[in-house]
Amino acid sequence: MDIKTVGVVGAGTMGQGIAQIFVCAGFGVLLVDLSDATLKNAVESIGIGLDRLVKKDKLTIAAKQDALSRIATSADYARLGTVDFVIEAATENLDAKLRILRQIAEAARDDVVMASNTSSISITRLAAAVPNPARFVGMHFFNPVPVLPLVEIVRGLQTGKETVETVRDLTDALGRTPIVVNSSPGFVVNRLLVPMINEAFCLLAEGVASAEEIDAGMKLGANHPIGPLALADMVGLDVCLAVMDIFHADFGDPKYRASPLLREMVSAGYQGRKSSRGVYDYKSGHA
Repeated sequence: MDIKTVGVVGAGTMGQGIAQIFVCAGFGVLLVDLSDATLKNAVESIGIGLDRLVKKDKLTIAAKQDALSRIATSADYARLGTVDFVIEAATENLDAKLRILRQIAEAARDDVVMASNTSSISITRLAAAVPNPARFVGMHFFNPVPVLPLVEIVRGLQTGKETVETVRDLTDALGRTPIVVNSSPGFVVNRLLVPMINEAFCLLAEGVASAEEIDAGMKLGANHPIGPLALADMVGLDVCLAVMDIFHADFGDPKYRASPLLREMVSAGYQGRKSSRGVYDYKSGHA
């Protein structure tokens, strides 16, 4: 399939990162969200991300301007009728995603592959909500998208072989590394990672060690580049909690019960870096 323009629905952290790597790879991007203000902030954030690449001599100023020129924005889903591929990157909530995917399906051409960037929700369940489920697939990027090279290509029960190959080729064109997995809660990476993060919250709540010590233990003892609690702050505590709740509901196994401390911190509005307060206070620099 000849893909030149990509629709990215959702202009949050993940949508911004996805849009950035697409325009850097030469694709046109239509970024869609509910408000012009959100979209304006998203484009500004992408510009800041590109500036970082310029400072590291990974991008020229001319290439940065060229990349930004390939971004169009709209709060109107009907504009998605002009794109060759659509990826949904909205909040990790089943009802919200189903609503958004139905709106995308109404606007997009029949031959367009639709993808979701969900980190844990069943691709089979999401595919059932669109008119052509064989052309629906998971395309799971990791945060921060411009830095991490992995993409999980997730096959739902209905996903066609050609759809998987289309997304594999697209992932290659982005300079990313794909792994193909079957739809299961959390897929591969988050199935392993988020329960580990949750257990770190249990250790913290029990007073086994401080946040700094827990993170140092996994960095120095397991060769992880970042500790699990600092990683939770980067991912978003609200996202970690949502994933654990999905695991608990879908598997029905008590081992996936979310840490009460994690739930309490999310209730307090401590979402991590994006709210300047999570396990660590990013205004003061302390846990």
